[in-house]
Amino acid sequence: MTQDDATWHVVRKGTLIGTITVTENDFLWLRGRFIAEPVFAEVKPWFDEVLAILESEDFARFDAAYDRIPQELALVSPSGPVADFLLHIEGDEAWFRWSDEPLGG
Repeated sequence: MTQDDATWHVVRKGTLIGTITVTENDFLWLRGRFIAEPVFAEVKPWFDEVLAILESEDFARFDAAYDRIPQELALVSPSGPVADFLLHIEGDEAWFRWSDEPLGG
C-alpha cells in the first residue's frame, strides 16, 4: 500500500499536529521527513522521553512512556487511519511501523 513519497498525517483529537513524507521503505519501518505544526509542541516531550528511554536501554519503562502516544494520537495513511502503530519522531525525522489490525498485547 505504501510507496515512497506518500504523505501520512499525525492527528490529535481531529487536529493535524504533523505531516510525514515517506522517503524510505525499509521492510517493516517507513522513514520520512516530519513537518510539525505548532501544536506538536504539546506532545513533543512524549517522543523525547521515549527516545531517551531507548537510548538508555531502560526498556522496562518503554511501554508506560509510549502508551500515551497511540492513546492520544492517530496515524493516518494515504488511505485513512491505521489501527495500530509504533511512531518515533526526532527533529524533522520520523520512522514508524503500522498495522491495519490492532496488535493488542
